[in-house]
Amino acid sequence: MEFFRIQRDISFMRSARTTIFISALFFVVAVALLIARGLNLSIEFTGGMLIEARYAQAAQLDPIRAALTQSGFKEVSAQSFGSAQDVLIRLPNQEGMSNEKLSEKVRDTLRAQDSSVELRRVEFVGPQIGEELLNDGGLALILVSIGIVVYLWLRFEWQFAIGAIVATAHDIVIILGLFALFQWEFSLSVLAAVLAILGYSVNDTVVVFDRIRENFRKMRAGAVPEIIDNAVTRTLSRTIMTSFTTQLMVLAILFLGGETLFYFALALTIGIVVGTYSSVLVASPIVMWLGISRASLMPAKKEDESGSQRP
Repeated sequence: MEFFRIQRDISFMRSARTTIFISALFFVVAVALLIARGLNLSIEFTGGMLIEARYAQAAQLDPIRAALTQSGFKEVSAQSFGSAQDVLIRLPNQEGMSNEKLSEKVRDTLRAQDSSVELRRVEFVGPQIGEELLNDGGLALILVSIGIVVYLWLRFEWQFAIGAIVATAHDIVIILGLFALFQWEFSLSVLAAVLAILGYSVNDTVVVFDRIRENFRKMRAGAVPEIIDNAVTRTLSRTIMTSFTTQLMVLAILFLGGETLFYFALALTIGIVVGTYSSVLVASPIVMWLGISRASLMPAKKEDESGSQRP
């Protein structure tokens, strides 16, 4: 199914050096941001207390933060949650105080600031559990990445495999770099979005690569850049349609899903855009520069028992 068909091939490979340079620049900047600023890990990873409070009228976030800070709490995070009356408060672990006393102190502080406040949910995450979640999340990301690398290496020739691996790493690092730059909260739901983008990006790249391999068998007289340009152009309608429909759903979650799903949807939104870009303008040029040719796709010749070669 196609919404449109492009009659003439677009010369994507002519701009390959420019697009790769831009991607490499963003990749290096993203890595530098991750090293310099790091990720703003949620209490699911660092440990702490999560409080959902409801006010009778629109909550004033700055006075809430100020009141908690004056009561001795450090690194207070307060943000609207669902509606103007609902507030989500995050506090790091406090040494020398039990969870019950900590909860009572927060409640008394908030009620002294506004007597209409109601604590609807209070959750605690210990530092040991947070560390385990962080380690398990990192392990899940590594295992998924290794599985994708093995699949690509077995599924395609080595030039395609390297191109897809580089493009996928590019997508993930760019997403993490943006989260480090703006200090958006990195939670378990965001980690789930990153894992989903891994699969999405690889799937998009595999579709393009399949068409490139098919073109090498059909276009006997074409040069390598022409073959790749034709493959990318012929899959462009499918790529745009898939990305557009997926993005519509993700944007609905982003704008209507509330505070809990906001960063999850934001990571997916960025990942879909970057993944579509890398499938066309990162993975394919790398395959071309690694020397893919018609000979690379030919099965190796075998020798029979008499020593003569046969296909």
